[in-house]
Amino acid sequence: MTTVPSISPEDLESVITRGVSEIISRDEFIRLLQSGKKLRLKMGFDPSRPDIHLGHVVGLRKLRALQELGHQVILIVGDWTAQIGDPSGQSATRTVLSHEQVLENAQSYLRQFFKVVDESRAEVIYQSEWFGKFDLAKIIELTGRFTVAQFLQRADFAARFADQKPIAITELLYPLLQAYDSVAIESDVEFGGTDQMFNLLVGRELQGMMGQTPQQCFMMPILVGTDGVQKMSKTLGNYVAVDEPPVDMYGKLMRVSDDQIMSYFEYLTDVPMAELADITNDLESNTLNPMEPKKRLAWNVTNQFHNSEAADAAQAHFERVVQGGDLPTDIPEISMAELRSQGVAGGNEVRVDDLMLAAGLAPSKAQVKRLLSQGAVERISQGGNPQPVTGGEAGHMLQPGDLLKVGKRRFVRLMDA
Repeated sequence: MTTVPSISPEDLESVITRGVSEIISRDEFIRLLQSGKKLRLKMGFDPSRPDIHLGHVVGLRKLRALQELGHQVILIVGDWTAQIGDPSGQSATRTVLSHEQVLENAQSYLRQFFKVVDESRAEVIYQSEWFGKFDLAKIIELTGRFTVAQFLQRADFAARFADQKPIAITELLYPLLQAYDSVAIESDVEFGGTDQMFNLLVGRELQGMMGQTPQQCFMMPILVGTDGVQKMSKTLGNYVAVDEPPVDMYGKLMRVSDDQIMSYFEYLTDVPMAELADITNDLESNTLNPMEPKKRLAWNVTNQFHNSEAADAAQAHFERVVQGGDLPTDIPEISMAELRSQGVAGGNEVRVDDLMLAAGLAPSKAQVKRLLSQGAVERISQGGNPQPVTGGEAGHMLQPGDLLKVGKRRFVRLMDA
C-alpha cells in the first residue's frame, strides 16, 4: 500500500469542515485520512459544456488541498455519459451531444480544470476505456443489481414521475454508469455537489456489491451566483467564469451580494477561518463597510486565476471607472467606414440600436430594447456630458466622436476613420 505523511490536526479540520456540505461516511473518511493510505480521489465530469465557473471551483480546490497532502486525483471524462444526458435536478433531459462535441468540450474543460488542480499529480481517464468494451450482457448484468423504484427515489426523477413528465430509460442508466466508473478505478472517495448525492451513493453501493470497499461520498455546497439568489449558472447569467478576463472577473465579484461575501471567502480562498470569523463579526456589528472585504475577495480570486499585477490593474479599473465614474483608457473603437461596409450606417451617422448590435454591446434586438427600457444606455458627447438614451430613442443618431456606454463597464467610441 502506498502511503502518505500523517495528517496534522489542523489540516484534518480544514479538509472535513471548510467548503463541505456532507461526507458519507464522515467517520470512515477521517479514518482513511489518518490511516496514511494514499487515497484515490475520483471526480467525474460530463463535458456537455466547454467551460468552468467558480461554482465548480469549490470542489476543485478541495481536490487540490488533498493533492498537497499526497493523495491521487483521478479525473473521469464522461465521454459516454455525456452522450446520454443527466438532468441533475433539472426538469428535462439534457441535450445529447455527438462524441466529437464531447471530446472538443473535454479539451477546453481540462485546460481550465488544471488552473486549480495540479496536473502533475492527476490522472485523466476516459470512460470509453471500459465502456467501449461493454456488450449488452454486461449492461443487463449491471441493471439487474438495482430496481426502478430505487432510482425513482432520486429527487428530480421523483418529481418528474409525479408530474407525469417523461423519463428516458437512458437517463435511468446514467447513475448506474457513473457508479461503474467508481468500480473501474477502485475509487476511495468520490467528489460532487449536493445535487449529485444520489449518483455518488449508487457508486458506493455498487462497489460493495462487487466486492470492493465502498467509496466515501464527499459533497460540496452549491455556490450561490452573483444575484445572491440562485445557484451559479451560465444559463442564469449569474456566473463568474474561470476564463474571465481580469477586469470582468473582478467586476463580477464586486456584484456578489453582501450576505454571500463570507461563503465566497470560505469556499474560494485560503484566508484563515479565524480571520473570516473576525470579518463576519465586524460586518454584523456594522463596524466594517462590506465594500472592503468584497474588494479583498475580488482581488484574491482574480489573483488566483491571473496574477497580482492583473488583480491590481482590475482593482484600479474598478475604482476609477465604477466607483470614480471616470472613463476607462482602453475604450474599443469602431469606424463609420466599418459600419457602412456592414450596411448599418448611411452617410456619417448611425442609429443607437444598430451600433449596439454591430459593436457587440447586445446580442439581439430584443436585448437592445430591454437595455434601453432599463435606462442602461448613455450617449456621451465629445464634451463629456452623459445623456440617457431612452426606450423610444433606439433610432437616435450618433456621429463620429460620440461615445456609447451600456451598463457600467461597456463602451464603444464611434470614429470617423
